[in-house]
Amino acid sequence: MSERRSPLAISDAEMERLARERVADHFHDECGVFGIHGHDEASHICYLGLYALQHRGQESCGMVASNGREHIAHRAMGLVADTFGEKTLGRLRGRHAIGHVRYSTAGESLLRNAQPICANTDGGPVSIAHNGNLVNAVAIRRELEGRGAIFGSTSDSEVLLHLLARSREEHVEDRFIDAVSRVKGAFSIVLLTDDALIGARDPSGFRPLSLGRLGRAYVLASETCALDLIGASYERDVEPGEMVVIRRGRLRSLRPFTREVPKHFCIFEYIYFARPDSNLVGHNVYAFRKELGRTLAREHPVAADMVVPVLDSGNAAALGYAEQEGIPYETALIRNHYVRRTFIEPAQSIRNFGVKVKHNAIKSFLDGRRVVLVDDSIVRGTTLVKIVGMLRVAGAREVHVRISSPPTIGRCHYGIDTPTREELIAHDHSVDEIREIIGADSLGFLSLEGLRRTAASEVKIGICDGCFSDNYPIPVDSETETPQLSLFRAMEEEPDPE
Repeated sequence: MSERRSPLAISDAEMERLARERVADHFHDECGVFGIHGHDEASHICYLGLYALQHRGQESCGMVASNGREHIAHRAMGLVADTFGEKTLGRLRGRHAIGHVRYSTAGESLLRNAQPICANTDGGPVSIAHNGNLVNAVAIRRELEGRGAIFGSTSDSEVLLHLLARSREEHVEDRFIDAVSRVKGAFSIVLLTDDALIGARDPSGFRPLSLGRLGRAYVLASETCALDLIGASYERDVEPGEMVVIRRGRLRSLRPFTREVPKHFCIFEYIYFARPDSNLVGHNVYAFRKELGRTLAREHPVAADMVVPVLDSGNAAALGYAEQEGIPYETALIRNHYVRRTFIEPAQSIRNFGVKVKHNAIKSFLDGRRVVLVDDSIVRGTTLVKIVGMLRVAGAREVHVRISSPPTIGRCHYGIDTPTREELIAHDHSVDEIREIIGADSLGFLSLEGLRRTAASEVKIGICDGCFSDNYPIPVDSETETPQLSLFRAMEEEPDPE
């Protein structure tokens, strides 16, 4: 007997479309990489590292282990905990392993684009996991295809593997140097050979990569929270433009790039992407976000009864704002942390279901109160429209929205999934127009000068703020737009059967 369909049930394609719409009003974590060299339980340690980095990508994950002779790979769509069971990890034997969690930035969200990407070369097996985006990947890909190269994915990361395989250098590290010297853009990479683990960052240092030790084993990870989970000690960051080669328990540091360039660490790593317990380039993420909240309060004070964060993205900034202004901090907006990407949703029977399933307001706290609502950014504004409305229905007398970053006016070209300019609410709307759209009594963004001043005093590094300033440190070829299928532009596409 066939299963009867509930009148409230909707198709899988519609569920996927609605789920995409729910998450489309935010920037999205790009990717996370992890590598370990010289540990008897390398695959299990790599699993834990990827688990800690799950926030950086939830679409696909993968791992490659090396036993010194061959590479054994497993990749799948979905979350780390759902992908790697004990049987799978038992098959990934070897003392060296690398892993990857992915959120598509260049290339569609398909299984064939999951990483690490593997290849057999005349120098032995090579596997690569990449966090970032290569702005000249299209031109290089066309050049390689013109010479007969066949690509198995639409990911820009595969370009690196082809360049490495075609290099005439003798040693794998020299081949890798040859490859990365051809590309432009953002990359933090872990590369696995039969006996070596290699890590590298682009000269501008857009994306993080940390080095740790677990006993005698070396570890590379996108964030220090992964080192904390496995009990590894933090040694240092891989420096911008540096390549580390770990082989036979020893580490060598190489500087393959002959010209020094200004450093441009992605400031959105601090504002939103990284886990609050991580340290990036020597500074704690949570502390930085609190300081942004304090700066925001100094720039946009308001008389209010409570400061409420949009969970979880606005937590630290809201606390900093509340401390600076001396206003009580209240979590009067509760988030459901068990929302999965897809579930059966009533089609039209519950208004604003997509927001209500994730957030709910505490009416007894909000009734008759003046509220400062703090979040880290506004992308399209659709979520804030519903949250502000929810607070008013709950009885809030005033709702003042404060954003701990400047207005987002441009796309990221260096490894973050962002909408087109036309979809960014701040691209063609003034602050007052945005305030009217979201229904707030007042709206205040952190100024670009305030952001830069806070970064200069707290983390003391050069930053990339192109999405706020429209000033991009590395020129972007218009062709770079061609292969990207971001979540925002894929919302109306059917989900891939893979």
